[in-house]
This record gives sequence, structure tokens and C-alpha cells, in this order.
Amino acid sequence: MLSAAHTWSLTAIAIASGLAMLWVFARFSDGERIRLAQRKIRANLYALRLFADEPALIFRAQKQLLLWNARYLALMLGPSLVIFVPAVILLMQLEAVYGSRPLAAGEAAIVTAQFDARADLRALAPSLAGHAIVVETPTVRIPDQRQACWRVRATSIAASVASGSVWLRVPGGSASKTVQTGSGLRYISARRVASLLDWLHYPAEARLPNAGIRWIGVSYPYAAIDVFGFGVDWLLWFGTVSLLTMLAFRKRFGAGF
Repeated sequence: MLSAAHTWSLTAIAIASGLAMLWVFARFSDGERIRLAQRKIRANLYALRLFADEPALIFRAQKQLLLWNARYLALMLGPSLVIFVPAVILLMQLEAVYGSRPLAAGEAAIVTAQFDARADLRALAPSLAGHAIVVETPTVRIPDQRQACWRVRATSIAASVASGSVWLRVPGGSASKTVQTGSGLRYISARRVASLLDWLHYPAEARLPNAGIRWIGVSYPYAAIDVFGFGVDWLLWFGTVSLLTMLAFRKRFGAGF
């Protein structure tokens, strides 16, 4: 499991995110209309139980329930759209810190190189060398997926300096990829990529040079957040703390949802 520093930092970020979302809902939503829609939804749900023997009233309540649900969702759409893009960016960055951990000394991982559609791995001869990282296997080619893989292992030297690297060589070009090792609060660069769109997802390293390589990735171990001695997925903990924060402070912000 990750350290206590990971748990407390993620908790603080989740609380701040919950407060930020509350501010967005208070600023960009119509609280009165949302609360009216909620009351109408509850009233029609009660009507379904009260008038169980009246088919005409049941049909009318179902129709009104659908209409008020649609109005409620429409009212929630505006603030949700404001939140969407920042939330996606934040979650991608949090995944790099809390979703996996660096390699410990002596721990193995798989390095994968993804080549572009023009590459013919049957003829291509990629090779991998390591700095403070031991490459344990020869190249394993997967021609149908245009991938090449190697098993690597972190050395004690890499763990002491918190990173090593691997160097991929192909005819006509080469590229490096850092391999994070050791412990502590770290931003894990799972891939080094070539395209600008992919780089927005994996921005920790400079984009790959144009050598027919789309990305180089490292299969870091999955990490869990330590919550009272239990291993919890970071996204579950982040979502729970954010939601509880929003429920606790929504009246103070005057947010309706």
C-alpha cells in the first residue's frame, strides 16, 4: 500500500475538489428550480404508492415523474459541463500519482514499445538497454499488435537515486524512457508518447522523436491507498471524500443538486 503521505494528500485534494464543485453548482445552477424539481419527483413517487389501485392516476404520476426527472437532469447539465473538463484533467493527473507506485529494488516490470502502422516487426530488430535497470529478456515481438516487450528489473542503485532509464534502439532512430524506482510521493510516468493528444494524458516526459515509435510504456505495480489499515482504490476514496464534503457543506454554499 502507499504511504500515509499519499492518503493525507489525496484526502486534502478530495476535500478541495468537493468544495470547488459546490462553488460551481452554486454559481452556475438555479437552486430554486432544482429544489422544485426534487419536490415534484418525490411527490410523484409518493403518488405511485398512494394510488396503486387507480390506473389513471398511476399513469399520470408516471408521466409527471418522467417529465420532472428530465427537467432535473437538464438543470444539472450546465454545472456538470463546467466541471467536466477540469475534472477529467485532474483525475488523469491523480492517476499518475496514486494509481501505481515506483518499482522497489529487485522488482520486475514489463517495458512495451508500440510502433506505428508502417512498422514491420518481422524485419525490425528493436533492442533495449538499461541504465540502473537490468534488461532480463531478449526482445519479444508481437507483430499483429506492432509491439515489442522486455522484462526489466530495478537495481538497488536505481532505487537509491529514485529513477533509472531504458534506451530503445531501432534502425534509423532511438528513444529513452525513465523508470521510476524507490518510494515516496511520486508522479509516475507510465508512458512516453509521440502524439500531442496522448502527451496531454502523459505530460511528464518530452514527446518521443519521430522514429516510428508511438509510445514506450512501463507496467508499474498497482497501488492502493491505506485507509485505516485497509487497501482502497484511490478513485473510490477520492470520490467518497468529495461526495461527503459536498453533502456536508452544500447548505453553506446554497448549492442545489
